[in-house]
Amino acid sequence: MSRIAVVTGASSGIGEATARRLATEPGLHVVLVARREDRLRDLVAALPDASYVAADLTADDAPARVREHVEGLGGPLGLVVNNAGAAWRAKFADGGYENVRRTMEINFDAVVRLTEALLPLLRDSAPSSIVNVSSTAGRVARGGSGAYSASKFALAGWSDSLYLEEAPHGVHVGLVLPGFITTEGFPQAELMAKPLTRRMVSTVEAGAEAIVEAGLGRKPERYVPRGYGIAAALRVVAPQLTRRVLGGGAAQAMTTKTGPDAAEGR
Repeated sequence: MSRIAVVTGASSGIGEATARRLATEPGLHVVLVARREDRLRDLVAALPDASYVAADLTADDAPARVREHVEGLGGPLGLVVNNAGAAWRAKFADGGYENVRRTMEINFDAVVRLTEALLPLLRDSAPSSIVNVSSTAGRVARGGSGAYSASKFALAGWSDSLYLEEAPHGVHVGLVLPGFITTEGFPQAELMAKPLTRRMVSTVEAGAEAIVEAGLGRKPERYVPRGYGIAAALRVVAPQLTRRVLGGGAAQAMTTKTGPDAAEGR
């Protein structure tokens, strides 16, 4: 073992795919973090050099437990992938503050707390990297997913700032922004059924490769699929047009029946 990589939300979806992809890197020990211990145990058995921490990252002791596990391995920490998250779709009038609170707790607060715990190890092991998995919804918001977008906008903004702060210490901060991705919980059946919208959907493997590029490749930002970056740019240069398009019937249907970067392994 030459270096250690921590992947949260590793029990399925993008997190599992990322763990499998990182396991192909020579000399890299992959630490899997998620709540579902049975899945983590099975995945560790399938990987050449891995271990796990079964934890709910919103728990008070979770960051310390992950740090203790990493320190116990005795190697340098080279990469942290903050992928764990969740989404509960609701209009604000229906879900209210409570939906915003619980979404922020896992998608933003838990990421900040774990990063705080592991940052000293990353600095000690520099050059090293953090990859925060936001979402296209962290640049362009849609109706019915305001809590999710709020958490992912916060994560994107914090990542941009952290990148500037940690660059002098040799810690790179990359950001990955998935759009619609086919996962266990969100098969994206409606989008996949139509040739016109099928290209809007990507795979967990593509998400994993983007994470590797942002982490080991030290890229600053990656959209998955790449074309979703156009939507983010349009939000800045043509906000009225963007709101009109997202307010249309098709967009509303996608808001209620599917979701970008839907929760997996969280």
